[in-house]
Amino acid sequence: MERLAQICDCRIGTARGELSRESLLAGLQDADGLICMLTDQIDREAIAVATKLRIIANVAVGFNNIDVAAAQQRGIYVTNTPDVLTEATANLTWALILAVTRRVVEADAFVRAGKFTGWEFDLLLGSGLSGKTLGVIGYGKIGRAVARRATGFGMSVVYCGRDDIAYRDDPQHNALMMSRQTATAPLNQSARIDGLAARRMTFNQLIETADVLTLHVPLAATTRHLINSAVLARMKPSAHLINTARGPVVDETALVTALQQKQIAGAGLDVYEHEPLVSAPLIEMPNVVLLPHIGSATRETRTAMAMLAVENAIDALSGRTPRNTV
Repeated sequence: MERLAQICDCRIGTARGELSRESLLAGLQDADGLICMLTDQIDREAIAVATKLRIIANVAVGFNNIDVAAAQQRGIYVTNTPDVLTEATANLTWALILAVTRRVVEADAFVRAGKFTGWEFDLLLGSGLSGKTLGVIGYGKIGRAVARRATGFGMSVVYCGRDDIAYRDDPQHNALMMSRQTATAPLNQSARIDGLAARRMTFNQLIETADVLTLHVPLAATTRHLINSAVLARMKPSAHLINTARGPVVDETALVTALQQKQIAGAGLDVYEHEPLVSAPLIEMPNVVLLPHIGSATRETRTAMAMLAVENAIDALSGRTPRNTV
């Protein structure tokens, strides 16, 4: 706020919690810039009332809460906060992987309930990771950061990228991908840059191969309900699903059914389809670890995100092209 005050007058919509729709629309009417959260819906209606707006600075990497096309039609910059939250989100992803595969939350509750009476050979047995396969859907910066950490746990890595997701039902694309998968085929260039022996697969191959399936894709038309009942049915019964991306990437009703029917072994979730609501059955399941959307929630990361959004806004208000336009 001190940095912003050097450049412009500032109004805080709300000190805590979500800003009401009425307050958002009222505040936009004479605003030159907006710094918003992923919970703020900056749709066509909101953009229409903001007749002076020059910049929408989202404090997040994803920007599915903003009608980017409507903003661009008005010549309004839209920015995000990439890179600064990569490591924090990757670490949180691994916290979920370890928590759900080694039953950490169950074990903590077991001790707190006074049930621990001594060491037992088969007490709270979990799933090991060494020798298993990590499947990464979405191989951007966060996906690759998660993949890098897998080598320390003795896991192999397979992944699919944006094209593999978009064309997952295209036989020609899948046939071409499979024809390239030979023992002597060179690694994907991005994997070489990161020093990763990661193998690219088709989407369908990956979901059938992964022992841990982790999601790192933005929410878009091609990724909404990407993980649905048909996909869950093709996963290994011993597999775990991890989602630190966006809730609607997973069909939550289908996930509940898959867990109830033991089609998969468990799940670790930081985001939800109808956030902040969480499907009631998930709350009761011991093989599911639930977090309140804290993927980037370290003091260092959230401070860096806020400062980057501020600098993006200052760029636009000062007549410069912002550094993180989408």
